[in-house]
Amino acid sequence: MEVPRLDHALSSPSSPCEEIKNLSLEAIQLCDRDGNKSQDSGIAEMEELPVPHNIKISNITCDSFKISWEMDSKSKDRITHYFIDLNKKENKNSNKFKHKDVPTKLVAKAVPLPMTVRGHWFLSPRTEYTVAVQTASKQVDGDYVVSEWSEIIEFCTADYSKVHLTQLLEKADVIGGRMLKFSVFYRNQHKEYFDYVREHHGNAMQPSVKDNSGSHGSPISGKLEGIFFSCSTEFNTGKPPQDSPYGRYRFEIAAEKLFNPNTNLYFGDFYCMYTAYHYVILVIAPVGSPGDEFCKQRLPQLNSKDNKFLTCTEEDGALVYHHAQDVILEVIYTDPVALSLGTVAEITGHQLMSLSTANAKKDPSCKTCNISVGR
Repeated sequence: MEVPRLDHALSSPSSPCEEIKNLSLEAIQLCDRDGNKSQDSGIAEMEELPVPHNIKISNITCDSFKISWEMDSKSKDRITHYFIDLNKKENKNSNKFKHKDVPTKLVAKAVPLPMTVRGHWFLSPRTEYTVAVQTASKQVDGDYVVSEWSEIIEFCTADYSKVHLTQLLEKADVIGGRMLKFSVFYRNQHKEYFDYVREHHGNAMQPSVKDNSGSHGSPISGKLEGIFFSCSTEFNTGKPPQDSPYGRYRFEIAAEKLFNPNTNLYFGDFYCMYTAYHYVILVIAPVGSPGDEFCKQRLPQLNSKDNKFLTCTEEDGALVYHHAQDVILEVIYTDPVALSLGTVAEITGHQLMSLSTANAKKDPSCKTCNISVGR
């Protein structure tokens, strides 16, 4: 059965709801969860209506969820609307000087439950929310009779799905295309990192959990284990740049040792950090590895021979590699990599810390790299 959408969304004048032109706003002010209201609220004195209880949240996505509850049958036929109070859960570590998020009050006609709540303008991916519900009866004069608020329920929205990531991939495709040849992947770190790898990990770099840089809804952030590599080259030399934000020591490895017909390539993310240039995250996973199984379930797979970002083709019996020129590629390899497969040497350039993307936050206002779901 098709579930009707919420027909009203109420918020303060500063809410993004005002930007949704096809949304009908109704000038009423809702009670807070304690039942308090201003004198001009347009809500009548509380009469006995069934109070929602045993609230259940299901079918959670990055920008929608289904909600249902139970009610006593008494006066149930008088219910014309549901009031839903949706708030981001407070973060104890949040900046106390930052403006608080505006609570979202939703008004829906009384439709069969479960009811779908959908809206990227007030729901963000992998974000914790609290929700409470009232039943209401709209009177002839426009006033509302409301029940008491239900108990408060907590839930967390989901990551981007493959559908959302495919939309992001299509955005990235627009600025990809121009390719440069390369022959090595490289990874910059401090000398202490490589010393630790030799002493404690048997001379092999180990995968670690990806940080929270990039899109807030990316399913690989904080979950996928891998090793970051770069492959960008300087246009005039065809070689890796001598500067790096990550350390003065560089591990270089021949491209074919990480990216070959025995690996799969996946699109992971597309973002910028309030800059003119953009980043694309790709994942290389050996076929059948745990990393490969993780990516198959969550990420769009790319054709290794034909895509806009990173290709491996065969020419005269040898593998040839190209990378995108107009985006900065961050490549994650999902298996351990032995240092003996490449070389470690000190670079001659500078350590440009300002270019680091560690835990970098995506610009939510960029039209180039955002899609119409939570950022």
